[in-house]
Amino acid sequence: MSRTLALATLGSMTARAVLRALAGVGGLDRTNFRGNTVSLAAGPALAIGASVSAAAGAGSAPAAGAALVAGLGSGAVGFYDDVVGGRPEHKAKGFKGHLGALREGRVTSGLVKIAGVGTAALAASALLAASRPGRGRFGTVADVALGAGVISGTANLFNLLDLRPGRAIKAGALVAAPLAAGRSRGLVAGPLGAAAGVLPDDLGERAMLGDAGANAFGALLGVALAARTGPAGRAALLAGLAGLTAASERVSFTQVIQRTPVLRELDALGRRP
Repeated sequence: MSRTLALATLGSMTARAVLRALAGVGGLDRTNFRGNTVSLAAGPALAIGASVSAAAGAGSAPAAGAALVAGLGSGAVGFYDDVVGGRPEHKAKGFKGHLGALREGRVTSGLVKIAGVGTAALAASALLAASRPGRGRFGTVADVALGAGVISGTANLFNLLDLRPGRAIKAGALVAAPLAAGRSRGLVAGPLGAAAGVLPDDLGERAMLGDAGANAFGALLGVALAARTGPAGRAALLAGLAGLTAASERVSFTQVIQRTPVLRELDALGRRP
């Protein structure tokens, strides 16, 4: 328990330090859903704090590398999209829109983010597979592919959830709660601490996670999920993630939350009225 608390403290302190360091940095102000001006600083703060503390608690060099690659890689390309994604030359709607822009000769920040998150997830999954010898070539390839799907899928899902202050962090806490009691607790304690460190600023609408924070937080939880499951478990997780992602194209998560009393109350907890 003391080690778990130490990792959570490390994550929180690192995230708060980065958040303070970015205070007042120009070019990070954005408008949130309410029309208020907030800073993008919570994104890199969460990405760095969560990645460093997850690596510290990973328990092995391959798992530590997977945490750093997934968290910092996803956070970096997410931050790039946060910063330049609003420019006219980068605007496109959905994956098809980004591919359409590519056919026109434009490489959008969204496409860079998609490719970057996928590459980081693949590298992280390969590092995790290095600690699971004896599966054979086909088994290893399948294991890496499924793990990459889980990590990138979780990163994308949390990005889809990050439409209201605190929502992605609360969802992450629900996902991480059972993991914190298992053998992957070292991988999730730090990210939970980092998330708690930026939560007051997120709920208070002083800073927002953006793609940097949501992608990194989701990717790190994906690493923890992939680390504790075998091929069958990863396949089940990937199917669930794919289903939720497909559903998001047809159904608004915000509307579902608003129509469900328990989810509505949890979603609004701590948020400004």
